[in-house]
Amino acid sequence: MIQNKAKAESASPTDSAELEAEVAYMAKRHRVSPAIIREIIRRAGSSERGAVERELQKGKARR
Repeated sequence: MIQNKAKAESASPTDSAELEAEVAYMAKRHRVSPAIIREIIRRAGSSERGAVERELQKGKARR
């Protein structure tokens, strides 16, 4: 977990801009807030689109 935090802190600004664009896209596509997408990425430990979408579907199935 500490390694992921260090890696995230050392990310270049372009990487974070790309990540924010991806977060905005997924939030709009799935009609949820960007904060929910960021929380899923943080909890899952991966910003891979497929992994985030699986976690999002699991959450929606619980509602």
